[in-house]
Amino acid sequence: MNEKTRAHCEAFIENRDVIKKVFSMERGMSHLACAAIYAAENKRADAAKLQSTKALLKKEVGLFSNFKGTAKPAIISMLAISENANQVLSNAITIYERLKKTLHASEYMAYAAIIVARMAAPEEYENIVRRTEQIYRGLKAEHPFLTSREDDAMCVLMALSEKTVEALLAEAETCYRMLKGQIGSANPTLSLACVLALCDGIAESKCERTIALYEALREAGCKYGKEYELPTLGVLAAGGGSIEELAVDIAEIDGWLAEQKGFGVLGGISKKQRLMYAGLLADANLSGTDALQMTAVNGTISALIAIQAATCAAIAASTAAAASASSN
Repeated sequence: MNEKTRAHCEAFIENRDVIKKVFSMERGMSHLACAAIYAAENKRADAAKLQSTKALLKKEVGLFSNFKGTAKPAIISMLAISENANQVLSNAITIYERLKKTLHASEYMAYAAIIVARMAAPEEYENIVRRTEQIYRGLKAEHPFLTSREDDAMCVLMALSEKTVEALLAEAETCYRMLKGQIGSANPTLSLACVLALCDGIAESKCERTIALYEALREAGCKYGKEYELPTLGVLAAGGGSIEELAVDIAEIDGWLAEQKGFGVLGGISKKQRLMYAGLLADANLSGTDALQMTAVNGTISALIAIQAATCAAIAASTAAAASASSN
């Protein structure tokens, strides 16, 4: 591992440890998702800033708000790296209220509202809400048993794209048909197809590169996850460059992470989840670009989807754990 990559990975671990102290009651997956948010923007976590943002959220939203659900650590982290957290939160609440009238009220939607508030101007909100509903209805019409509230955040991010709704839905369906049965089960494959629809390039080429990266990682001894991890694989594959070199970089980072505290057998993080974070670190390190300052809107959204996938995995893990605890 070269010096630059090691420094980036060490910063990720340091951020995780700072975040862990601030959110001591949360699960490890939440800490990693938040650390990935900081890694994507090449920023260091500030405990004092996180605590003040935590207090802001407590003051501005109700006790049972979805902004205080299982996505709370990620939402606070997103606000903490914003220049004006108060305004971003206020705008996000407005966006959330509009979105939930047409779709679902959920932690996924609350997190997506924060992203929209950071990326879009207030005059764009109505159009984004309208596009989000159209995309969701379009996916639901084609895949009624696969599309659920967990897809809301993906639909919101797709709505931010420069592409038309018709183009997004058509390419997502094309990619889904090409990938179906190739890597994962139907639901994660649909999410992967939506990610690839956002990326530039020809559908066939993007799908081929995604499968090639999956196989290259497998040959390197790394079995990539086929559930929440899958959308991130598409972002990595669509980034351009050599698939073989990317696979080597990811495998190297994964091996390094395996030696770090919290990533072993007792860390509560599976090998597949660890590999996903290795991919996020490799992608952020290779691009060297602030995810929210990139000029290409579709590229920005693709980068955010990788973080969103990690956040959704953390939300799902926390929700499952809470459900298991309540049933015992």
